[in-house]
Amino acid sequence: MIDAPSFDAIERATGLTLDGTDCHAIGGGCINDAVRVATASGPVFVKFNRADRLDMFVAEADGLAALRDADVRAPRVLGYGSDAGTAFLVLEWFEMGAPADPLAAAQQVLRLHACAGEFFGWTRDNYIGSTPQDNTPNQSWSRFFIEARLRPQLELAGDDAELYGAGMKLLERAGPMLDDSEITPVLLHGDLWGGNWAMTADGACLFDPAVHYGDREADIAMTELFGGFGPDFYRAYREVHPEREGNAGRRRLYKLYHVLNHFNLFGGGYRRQARQLIDHLLSPHDSP
Repeated sequence: MIDAPSFDAIERATGLTLDGTDCHAIGGGCINDAVRVATASGPVFVKFNRADRLDMFVAEADGLAALRDADVRAPRVLGYGSDAGTAFLVLEWFEMGAPADPLAAAQQVLRLHACAGEFFGWTRDNYIGSTPQDNTPNQSWSRFFIEARLRPQLELAGDDAELYGAGMKLLERAGPMLDDSEITPVLLHGDLWGGNWAMTADGACLFDPAVHYGDREADIAMTELFGGFGPDFYRAYREVHPEREGNAGRRRLYKLYHVLNHFNLFGGGYRRQARQLIDHLLSPHDSP
């Protein structure tokens, strides 16, 4: 059990005046703990973890700023810091729970993907869940995705010799799937599953990013992995970015990254799902 940061620490980090009588735990997270705290100017969202996780919150603050710079609706960062054994991040409070509008979500993602980059990667490393994510800039998408995404996850899963061996075999064949001159770097959310977007009274919002520049289809692959978007989302998205040859196979590679990460974080049935994806990608019909 991690102790919540003191109100004094939050006030120092944000300049806000907190109401210590109005603080409620928020459930739903599998990495961090969180509370809703009242202030003189309205409630704020405080997420916290061990003190050695501070960089995870610094990276998240950087990612949220990138979303907002892209004119995407995302929580404003109010401050972050550490307090004894606890690191914390303070965000603008969004009242969520309005009826889902997949078209509004598609517009936010399209706005994000309209931001072009000059390289694949990002200006700093960050995290996918609690797993470090290497964002060293690269001019080659295939090299970036193989070396900075798939290989590190397979190394983390290295105690599973069978999975590791099959994954290494896949890496030897993955390059041609990813070598497509039409893949250009755009700003990605990086962890775009159904739990990282929501509706407010003012529209759809995105949060918990793992930003970097990459193939836009990597975000779409994540939306497919766990659901939560619906056909209207994809219809609106494909009106702007139609399907291209090779996208389906690439999306399987992109899904594998997230499934391997879930296996490394949580174990369980993700191992079987990862192996099924690898086997499918190694089969002749997924060859370029």
